[in-house]
Amino acid sequence: MKIKIIYISIIIVFALNSCDGYLEVDEVGKSSIPVFFADMDGVRAAVPGAYSLLYSYYDFGFMLYPDAAGDMLRMNVVGADTKMINEYNYNATPEDEITPVGRIWRDAYEALANVNNILEYHPDLVNEFPQDVDELAAIKAETLFMRALIHFDLVRVYAQPYNFTSDASHLGIPVLLRTPAPDDNEPRSTVEETYFQIEEDLQEALELFEITTFEAQNNYRASRLAVLSLLARVSLYKENWSDAVDYATQVINEKSLSQGQDYLDMFNTVRANDETIFRLSGKLKSSAVGQFYNTTNPTGFADSKLVSLLDSEPEGLRLQLLKREEGDPTAFTLKYYKPGVDVGDVQHDMLVFRVSEMYLIRAEANASLNNLEAAKEDIKTLQARAQQKTVEEIDILESTTPSLLALIANERAKELCFEGHRLFDLTRTKQDMVRSSDTNAGVSTVTYPDYRFALPIPQTELNANTNIIQNPGYEN
Repeated sequence: MKIKIIYISIIIVFALNSCDGYLEVDEVGKSSIPVFFADMDGVRAAVPGAYSLLYSYYDFGFMLYPDAAGDMLRMNVVGADTKMINEYNYNATPEDEITPVGRIWRDAYEALANVNNILEYHPDLVNEFPQDVDELAAIKAETLFMRALIHFDLVRVYAQPYNFTSDASHLGIPVLLRTPAPDDNEPRSTVEETYFQIEEDLQEALELFEITTFEAQNNYRASRLAVLSLLARVSLYKENWSDAVDYATQVINEKSLSQGQDYLDMFNTVRANDETIFRLSGKLKSSAVGQFYNTTNPTGFADSKLVSLLDSEPEGLRLQLLKREEGDPTAFTLKYYKPGVDVGDVQHDMLVFRVSEMYLIRAEANASLNNLEAAKEDIKTLQARAQQKTVEEIDILESTTPSLLALIANERAKELCFEGHRLFDLTRTKQDMVRSSDTNAGVSTVTYPDYRFALPIPQTELNANTNIIQNPGYEN
């Protein structure tokens, strides 16, 4: 599928032809692109457009896929939206163009093209508008963060985890630092090369955020803390434990956990001082995630495996984010619907980074470094908040690294459920995917390693790009 870039009003939008490759970009009205980026108004309009495209790929497939392919979600496979059914049953094929296989690839690379256009014209804008150099530094930092995030998301979906090979030399994704010309056939980088570029972009973004005085007005825009959060997550996936501790600590030292009702509200209500670090706005957007998790006829809801974990804290805050009717075993998540609010008024934001995850990252990294007491303190902090107790009232009996890591894994499952983490947590820790005995999925167990832990490259891309190699296991 050839991506044709078209400018409508002041936001960059994409028109899709049905016959060529996703990475093959034909810039319709190419001569208008320099005009669009000729002044500050143009670049100021392009940045929100880029964020909107991030929301698109998060909403349709990226936020749903890791939970649908995980072990803690159950799907209604009859009478509901079943676009995720092949991922749930581990039956994904390269021909699945309108499901996550094709949509995440297409939408993420569209977002990447927008980001690269902003970065391409950034030097010209700096030269032309020196009085706006501070704002332009912040814009470049934001777009570098977005480019790193998109590459990181793509490599997690379409490649095996970083530690799949000892040197991460296995197939990654095409790394795009510019918008490809129509005749370009971009090959796949290795996973190591992909992560290298991700960290390069993040380090440059961090340097820019540290020198600019231009600050984002809300957490819908990337910030220094968002960059540090992504660096912490990337370090965790690479098992660079010391770096993970350092980056997570920097975030924790500057931003507090949400407590009590503020914690429950943050998923559906924007508050100035909640623990959210970076979120994608669902305002005025229809939402595939909202439809998937709606509380009337949902496609996805909590599996008994997750419910059992949450039931272990009967008075806990996190249990209040499940809706259950007496006599009905179905447990709906309330992270995307607020009780008492009309469905049409709900804003389905995607919470990409929040402080709770930083505590979990630091705990796992410290436990892996055998700093068990430090790891316990972070888990106690989260459990105290969840159970509405003091830290002193929380006891953790686990005394070995393996037992503490198992506890942390369960804590991640409880805290981050339905937020797009579960499959990636299983694969990066080389765990089997084992669903509950009463699962209705076609597959109950997938043993690590397995080729199905990465989605196939879409067939349309393979047809158009002779340099793209299909993931092992999906070859015709």
